[in-house]
Amino acid sequence: MTATEVATPHHVQAALQAGVDILWVGARTSANPFAMQDIADALCGNEQVTVLVKNPINPDLDLWLGALQRIVRAGVKRLGAVHRGFSLSGRQLYRNDPQWHIAFELRRRVGQMTILCDPSHLGGRREFIARLSQQALDMGFDGLMIECHCNPSCALSDREQQVTPAQLRTVLEGLVVRGKTVPGDDDLQLLRQQIDDCDHDLLAVLARRMSVSRAIGRYKRDHNMRVLQPQRYDDVLQAWLGTASRLGLSQQFVQHIMQSIHEESVAQQVKLLE
Repeated sequence: MTATEVATPHHVQAALQAGVDILWVGARTSANPFAMQDIADALCGNEQVTVLVKNPINPDLDLWLGALQRIVRAGVKRLGAVHRGFSLSGRQLYRNDPQWHIAFELRRRVGQMTILCDPSHLGGRREFIARLSQQALDMGFDGLMIECHCNPSCALSDREQQVTPAQLRTVLEGLVVRGKTVPGDDDLQLLRQQIDDCDHDLLAVLARRMSVSRAIGRYKRDHNMRVLQPQRYDDVLQAWLGTASRLGLSQQFVQHIMQSIHEESVAQQVKLLE
């Protein structure tokens, strides 16, 4: 089978005329609704070709879904998504930030649609491909999209993230495909019940916290105080991060949770001023 990237209606027409089996839309194109509509129009009524849509460069799930929906409305029956990570500012381990939760939410919304992972673009360097490929399979992705070149040093683009055919074979032979569940595994079910109980407790605690936040909001309203108290937030955040370290939790994870809780608390208090 053959595959190629398309970014314009002309690309689509030329690829279809040449009998290309799989077309994929890159991250920069999927971020442009006008370009996606042009591509969808060029694909209109074509039920034989397979189309893959990579996530937009920005972490915007609705934009990704919109790109996929345009292709669906064009009548394409064989459609899939490709998770290749998101471009963020600042230094980080991988070329693109995985933000796996966005791909998980896409899975929840689209159901049975095929979702692949592109570890080449995600990691940006060939030494990350094996690790990211195994991680993607462990998390339930349906397949991988890996860049391969006979001589990566001579590649016209992205040479640092490409592997040779021999290296690709080594990566593929080293992958472990795990089963979804173990039939009759009572121990697993007991552990999952514990998770469900923890989740219930978390929701109950969050509900109580928001109730207290609203009480604080009423106090601030009655005493003509500003909703935002930056120093208080900084103090609480630092306390959280210190506790996170002692409990063996990732500070980045805990900071993300705290930011979300704080944003919701502020929103609850602002409503009281309306």
